[in-house]
Amino acid sequence: MTTTDDRPGPARPATPTTPAAPAPARRALLPFLPMAGHTAGKRSPVTCHLKCGDACAQPAPNSSGNPYFRDVVETALSRRAVLAGALVAGAAVAIAPVVGDALPAAAHDRGRPSGRLGFRAIAPVPAATDAFVVPEGYQWRPLVRWGDPLLSPADTFDPATLTPEVAERLFGYNCDYVDILEDPDGRTGVLVVNHEYTNEGIMFPPAATPEELDRQRRVAMASHGLSVVGLHRRRKGTPWEYRVGARVNRRITATTPFAVDGPAAGSALLRTVADPTGTTVLGTLNNCAGGTTPWGTVLSGEENVNQYFRTAGTSPADKRYGFADKATTRGWEAVDPRFDARTPGYENEPNRFGWVVEIDPQDPTAPPVKHTALGRFKHEGANVIVGRSGHVAAYMGDDERFDYLYKFVSKDRYRAGARHRARNKQLLSAGNLYVARFRGDSPVEEITGTGALPSDGAFDGTGEWVPLVLDGVSQVPGFTTEEVLVHTRLAADAVGATKMDRPEDVEPNPVTGRVYVACTNNSDRGAANKEGATEPNPRVANRNGHVVEITESGNDPRSTTFGWSILLLCGDPATTTGTYFAGFPPEKVSPISCPDNVAFDSSGNLWISTDGQPGSIGYCDGLFKVPLEGRERGRVQQFLSVPRGAETCGPVIRDRDEMVYVAVQHPGEDGSWAAQQSFFPDYVAPGTLSAGLWGGPRPSVVQVYRTPRS
Repeated sequence: MTTTDDRPGPARPATPTTPAAPAPARRALLPFLPMAGHTAGKRSPVTCHLKCGDACAQPAPNSSGNPYFRDVVETALSRRAVLAGALVAGAAVAIAPVVGDALPAAAHDRGRPSGRLGFRAIAPVPAATDAFVVPEGYQWRPLVRWGDPLLSPADTFDPATLTPEVAERLFGYNCDYVDILEDPDGRTGVLVVNHEYTNEGIMFPPAATPEELDRQRRVAMASHGLSVVGLHRRRKGTPWEYRVGARVNRRITATTPFAVDGPAAGSALLRTVADPTGTTVLGTLNNCAGGTTPWGTVLSGEENVNQYFRTAGTSPADKRYGFADKATTRGWEAVDPRFDARTPGYENEPNRFGWVVEIDPQDPTAPPVKHTALGRFKHEGANVIVGRSGHVAAYMGDDERFDYLYKFVSKDRYRAGARHRARNKQLLSAGNLYVARFRGDSPVEEITGTGALPSDGAFDGTGEWVPLVLDGVSQVPGFTTEEVLVHTRLAADAVGATKMDRPEDVEPNPVTGRVYVACTNNSDRGAANKEGATEPNPRVANRNGHVVEITESGNDPRSTTFGWSILLLCGDPATTTGTYFAGFPPEKVSPISCPDNVAFDSSGNLWISTDGQPGSIGYCDGLFKVPLEGRERGRVQQFLSVPRGAETCGPVIRDRDEMVYVAVQHPGEDGSWAAQQSFFPDYVAPGTLSAGLWGGPRPSVVQVYRTPRS
């Protein structure tokens, strides 16, 4: 299968050359990498350093003694058959062999249509391949790239000389969550994108002076946050173009004012010398996944915020959230005193990050909001569903080894219709906050840590949502409501929540109402002095991750009990023991590892994007379709692969338009300014900067669509 990119531009070299190294007197921002040599089954040590603050090089913040399952089993799963199919090679344009037959099933058991995204799964792509690979019959095109102007065509992109003032007007770096809010005619719309973190080592040449270093730090601050971008196209099913200077276009950065709402707004725990009311916060940081609400706003999760602050590092809260008394990687404390919480008056500044934020993409004048009612932790994102009662539930994962799954249920009810939009925008301001406790239904001796199924043939059981706050009142002894919401991890420890293997994206299926939890991995499970295998986390040294399926009792998001089962135990069946694909024959699936973000098509099929496959199974990260009903349930089929060093983020599946959108984050992560390792998406000669194209990696939002029929 041939992958194509129909963008105009100069020919791309098949084998890029390496530019000359800069003068040795210059200083790069990238320091020592603690995770170098320790990332098997995870990701690049550079990504660990810049995205997560070397979280896995530190002790797991959760040292609580919550109850868990130490079950042991006597049997093991048989080795899986080798997955057929040749490997792909190439650079800008690649040939993608077929793995099996991944055409969609004729029908689901419930008679729902299967959607229009028919494709044959591509073969897994070796991790060194610098190509964006799509199935036969599809093309790809960047929609918007790092550095593209949003507010004026006069704002030009030049990484070597970029200023903070210009960077605040350009599309930001390392995009993650993506959604397109289409207008009714399908020809105009709004794109909303998160920008999680920056990699200054490949964004800029090494700084020659302290002043230049500080300029780069401020550019990095301006490259965080979110972008809102107006779109247009000829008709539905055709690629979008973005509009420079559109009315809705907006950048939200590390210095944009945010309103604080909910029960902790104004709390003494949120006040600083610059904000004595505790109700206005400057900026948002490390925005990972998100969610789009039924009322048309976008939620974004602040995740690994601890790495941006230097603190005293001595309090239980500092330790539980990973804050420490050491210089930060990016050194923002050198240009803004609030990032050094040891500074008198700024002790509470770290408490002002780690929230779910909400923006209104239709109103560029509306201040974004930080919702304290949803709790503070390493939010991957938040995804909302409306129950039959009209109450809304937001599901959230705390993306850390041995951390927890949460749910918020609104106090008030959703009301349909544009006239209720302002009221609906308040639904996340008050309600009940819960944390999950899972129970397995297998005997304790039947969970080995290998992934071998227990005698009942499934990893499954029941669970309960343990209340942390009800009707604005703390349910945790010894914690005030404000303390529960600001130090949510400590409150969840106190009620004995279940430790999970990095619960990242948590999304309800809009067709069935079932909730899917992507547990990316946890190689520490079962290590010395660490929790061992449990039925909801059944593998020790879990390098490949798994997906949990939850069914709320009565299919009611307000319920405080649920059933659960493991849908997937990920890995390459050819090389990994203990894989499981909802009972589907393993020799017929695409290998998949490190599930991260999830999405659904119009028929309720699950789509999974991955983050970490190069280190775990040796393949580039990608996007995978997984049917959830009938004979095809569990059949993992790879739809696309992203370039070298990148992860796949923010999938949006518009199967009725035969279109898919993904964010390509951190391509060429392990490179340097002098020796870039990816040239995605422009694929021009190294160092080239001409006609908007650049010879280096540019995180981008990509649209995939059907090749026009002649």
